[in-house]
Amino acid sequence: MITIQEALDLVLSQKQSYGIEEIPLTEAVGRFLAEDIFTDRDAPPFDRVMMDGIAIHLADLQDSLKPNYPIQGIQAAGSPQMNLIDTSHCLEVMTGAILPINTNTIIPYEEIEIKGGKAHLNIEKVAKRFIHYQGSDSKKGEKVLGKGKQINTGDIGILATVGQAKVKVAKLPKAAIISTGDELVDVDQSPLPHQIRKSNVYSLWASLHQDGIQAEMHHILDDKEALREKLSSLVKDFDILLLSGGVSKGKFDHIPEILEELGVQKLFHRIAQRPGKPFWFGHHEEFNTKIFAYPGNPVSTYVNHLFYFKQWLHASLRIGWRFETKELGEGIPGNPNLARFISVNLDHENGKAFPINHNGSGDLFSLAHTDGFLLLPQREGDYSKGERFPFIAVR
Repeated sequence: MITIQEALDLVLSQKQSYGIEEIPLTEAVGRFLAEDIFTDRDAPPFDRVMMDGIAIHLADLQDSLKPNYPIQGIQAAGSPQMNLIDTSHCLEVMTGAILPINTNTIIPYEEIEIKGGKAHLNIEKVAKRFIHYQGSDSKKGEKVLGKGKQINTGDIGILATVGQAKVKVAKLPKAAIISTGDELVDVDQSPLPHQIRKSNVYSLWASLHQDGIQAEMHHILDDKEALREKLSSLVKDFDILLLSGGVSKGKFDHIPEILEELGVQKLFHRIAQRPGKPFWFGHHEEFNTKIFAYPGNPVSTYVNHLFYFKQWLHASLRIGWRFETKELGEGIPGNPNLARFISVNLDHENGKAFPINHNGSGDLFSLAHTDGFLLLPQREGDYSKGERFPFIAVR
């Protein structure tokens, strides 16, 4: 067995750039920017009215307001800029409109009454307010989004504002997710007493989907010839294969043998960790395919994917990635032979991580109550309360 760090180094040694592509803005959420984004003009591009009401010219903050202001006209949003000709008058203004020339203060409708063509004020003094000044958010030419950022829903609005109808993003690998085993049935089927529904492939699909990867799902029965035939095709057709199950020491765990028969170079099999010890990782040089073959227990699959694959993907996309650390909320015994990913809940007041009880790596339902995993290194002594360790969040 190798250590977690040795395994991670081998995984990252296979990082792979897949190039850049330009996609429509409507398809960009979740993708990783391949360019810096700059504002094409000031934001906002003009002094913008922030409240519905009237615009007046206030010469001095200490000036008393007039009891009423005759209304010269209405400055609507989207209309060309108007000019307040007489500073003893006012203009009605709508939220989002350009601030009229010769005005510097907005008084909301809530503080006035309009009658007889005049705005009657129910306040005596007012500050210069409710104006969103030009360039106060961002100046023209300022970088607002950086290369490598994963585009979220808020970023979509920014990209639209700066005119990015198309966005350059990192091209993603073509992925296939493969489950194996005679005991698995589709999610819409009723299992027999000795069967279970597929779950790992859906967790993996959802995780890839979060990163913009649209993966295909496949299932292969525990038959060596069927495994060999199907995997031979998939290795040629995809950039990455994610397998769940068939890599332990059981008599029907044929995956490692078949992958090597197909010319896949094994980089490691078995890591000194719990859960997920039987993880198998390899590379097919001719087709440049990376194979992540996870053990079948759901928590083992899940934590290996979050820790190893996520770091590989970010390295491949040339995006920095570092897990935050959390403080252990209580002491627990050490383990000199195995590093451990322990399921934890976070105290939402102080952020400390507390281990939770569950039924091992086969307990899928424990994930419903898990905020994430602390990575505890191999150690002779105990892990002490208050120590900080890498935290892998459940996403």
